[in-house]
Amino acid sequence: MKDLKITNVKTILTAPDNVNLVVVKVETSEPGLYGLGCATFTQRYLAVKTAIDEYMKPFVIGKDPLRIEDIWHTACVSSYWRNGPVLNNAISGVDMALWDIKGKLAGMPVYQLLGGKCREAAAVYRHADGRDEQEVEDNIRAYMEQGYRHVRCQMGLYGGANHKMNSPENALPGAYYDPDAYSRSVVRLFEHLRNKLGFEIELCHDVHERIAPIEALRLAKRLEPYRLFFLEDALAPEQIEWFQMIRQQSATPIAMGELFNNPVEWTSLVANRLIDFIRSHVSTIGGITPAYKLAHFCEAFSVRTAWHGPPDVSPVGHAANVHLDVSVPNFGIQEWSGLSERMHEVFPGCPELRSGYVYPNDRPGLGIDIDESKAALYPCKNDLPKWTLARLPDGTPVRP
Repeated sequence: MKDLKITNVKTILTAPDNVNLVVVKVETSEPGLYGLGCATFTQRYLAVKTAIDEYMKPFVIGKDPLRIEDIWHTACVSSYWRNGPVLNNAISGVDMALWDIKGKLAGMPVYQLLGGKCREAAAVYRHADGRDEQEVEDNIRAYMEQGYRHVRCQMGLYGGANHKMNSPENALPGAYYDPDAYSRSVVRLFEHLRNKLGFEIELCHDVHERIAPIEALRLAKRLEPYRLFFLEDALAPEQIEWFQMIRQQSATPIAMGELFNNPVEWTSLVANRLIDFIRSHVSTIGGITPAYKLAHFCEAFSVRTAWHGPPDVSPVGHAANVHLDVSVPNFGIQEWSGLSERMHEVFPGCPELRSGYVYPNDRPGLGIDIDESKAALYPCKNDLPKWTLARLPDGTPVRP
């Protein structure tokens, strides 16, 4: 379309399920033609809003929305310092919206622009937590009855729960856990689950960087008999050199990457085949443009995708994940936290979930919209997160 220009960029904040979401709307000179993108960084959503409104908006207004590569690269370096979660999410919101616009102009879903379908839908995994082994088993069985074949299993969420603490006097508040008690409980959990459920159901576990590197190695080895689909985030990004030791001594598949925002964090892990699944949060690495390239980089080294898909991804971000999922050959699994009725009301055109698979719709672009009047009914709350304040029994703060 001749002389098409970006005329406005809007940041929409909403929390239909009490999770702060950031959605970007890029408007164009063509009446009614706009795109949506996800820029959700829940814990610092106001910083992302500022980056979009004060920097990305004036940077892109007047530009041709079809020049996605040029806009992505120039936006990335326009701040000189780059590859941080705030700026990457701001860029992602615009980037996804531009892919949405291009799909609408082409009259095609985004997955067609990415090369077309490799599969009709993306297999997903759900989260099963519980106070004890039996409750986790019961929750997994409920998912199995709904047609799911992949389930992430936790017992007390991250780091476990109900640990007896012997903390010093005047210990500071925080999310306390005992890493040794947690590690032992994980092995007991999977022994119980395999004894009761067998090996037909695929099981995962998220360590969430809660243990020391040497304990992560020990845990990966001890879990081998239970054939996990993957062990997620066994180490923090600052400890990635330890993955070589884990790979040398354990055959437990490893998933990593939801905290990554810089390509140097994943390049060596993928190229040296030290992980099996890349778990990046697509908006935190900058949107569809870099995620598509990352997927194909991983394909060359037989690493599969497993994009981050928790509640703190907007339905627009989930839609982007699914378009990537169905179009890349090395798709592995998609995390799926579920979308409530409120989400479907605020975001018409959400991906559809049926019997353990999530399907993109065939509408042009990302296929999803936002009802801004309904979104405004669910304002965000600027509360500091408490679950991130992880502490050892003696009060030592640790990286979650």
